[in-house]
Amino acid sequence: MKLFSTKQIAEVDRFTIENEPVTDIDLMERAAMQITTWIAQRFSEENKMVFFAGPGNNGGDALAVSRQLAERGYRGAVYLLDFGKPLKGSPAINWKRLEEQGKVELHRIQSIDDFPETNPSDILIDGLFGSGLSRPLEGLPAAIVRKINGLPNKVIAIDIPSGLMGEDNSGNIPENIVNAYFTLTLQFPKISFLFSENERYTGSWEVLPIGLDPEGIAQTPSKLFLVDKKEVTEMIPRRSRFAHKGTFGHALLIAGSYGKMGASVLASKACLRAGTGLLTSHVPRMGYSIIQTAVPEAMTSVDPHDSIFTEFPDLSPFTAVGIGPGIGVKSNTRKALHELLERVQVPMVFDADALNILSENKEWLKQLPENSILTPHPGEFRRLAGESANTWERIQQQRQMARELKVIIVLKGAFTTIAMPDGKLFFNATGNPGMATAGSGDTLTGIILGLLAQRLPPQHAAVMGVFLHGLAGDLAARKKSINALIASDITEFLGEAFLEMESVSAF
Repeated sequence: MKLFSTKQIAEVDRFTIENEPVTDIDLMERAAMQITTWIAQRFSEENKMVFFAGPGNNGGDALAVSRQLAERGYRGAVYLLDFGKPLKGSPAINWKRLEEQGKVELHRIQSIDDFPETNPSDILIDGLFGSGLSRPLEGLPAAIVRKINGLPNKVIAIDIPSGLMGEDNSGNIPENIVNAYFTLTLQFPKISFLFSENERYTGSWEVLPIGLDPEGIAQTPSKLFLVDKKEVTEMIPRRSRFAHKGTFGHALLIAGSYGKMGASVLASKACLRAGTGLLTSHVPRMGYSIIQTAVPEAMTSVDPHDSIFTEFPDLSPFTAVGIGPGIGVKSNTRKALHELLERVQVPMVFDADALNILSENKEWLKQLPENSILTPHPGEFRRLAGESANTWERIQQQRQMARELKVIIVLKGAFTTIAMPDGKLFFNATGNPGMATAGSGDTLTGIILGLLAQRLPPQHAAVMGVFLHGLAGDLAARKKSINALIASDITEFLGEAFLEMESVSAF
């Protein structure tokens, strides 16, 4: 699914109006009906609806929703932000319709003294400012927002919380942004909704379709995407009845050290469950019995060192190599990683301590094989790329680094971002907070390696691996709860994740 900037969304709106054709007021009515239906399904007529409307189209949406809810028997009051200028266009039409309907209290806010008294059970609807905002709120609008945020009432934001910008909020003023409980966004999520620091403003958000023209969407270019199930399903390799284990590749996983053999076990099991035909797990000598016992399906390559990784086996049998989980950062390990970079000729996955070693030897980054997959968490990425002020700035660093090094960077977290060498950026929508647990990243490394070993294009292995990892975590959380989730649960439910994808492809 394409993601667009707020300016691009406005262009798709215009394309729809011009080519459907549909008038602006009718498109507003269509959007308002989606919001009205959502509210009516969740709140009873006992709740009074208090609308705060601005003079623009976001306010016009709020006016239309207030009228539609009144037709359904809801009590409502509208407070219009009044700058002393007459309303124009569709907002003016909707104000007149409210006057003619006569079922909604109509008020104007010309100073903060006009702010209404509310009951705690009232539902506040924020329609002050939409996604076209380009500077922080000031003056009366900011004062209204602070008043709203000081109330105990639930707040529903129309399209975007007033004061929040659709992409970069670096220069914004946090206290002048509405803290919504729900955000009902129209047709597309705004890019800023996908950043952790903005959750306090958006609350729970939901995308409501308003029927924007598919051709307009298709014709509008974008390098930002939200990964969807259908797209990932098309990436899953189909297995021939006559295939054998050699058909599905041979993965080499270099993981584990003294006290951290669990990382090797977790990544090995996930790699096998992701479908690689063969797996060799390279471990220090003391880890031999552990990996042979815990993962009998894996072959074992034993390092000459008792407790750390110091050298790798002959690379000729392998179709992909993964390195990093639990290997430590000792000098012998650093040397072995550098030698591996000089000799490897197959796709690679780098995680955990491999990334920490690279961050201490940044000149080695230029030796990364093209289309290598790096899977840092935010701390590891910060060590690789430097500090950033917020998520927007961080993903710009991520995209630039992916382009310059010609690698794929998977930046882990809620809405994990996957940056491609060609500048494309994918946001992943699967996963849950229960996956913030020790070893979760090791399972992701194993899954991506297992897919890469099957000779999937690295871009597909990264996107598909992240999506399946999150989906397996979601399925596990349904059975075991978010609080009780552990990393091995993700691997346990990976098969169910594949089955769910197969059910999509069956139709």
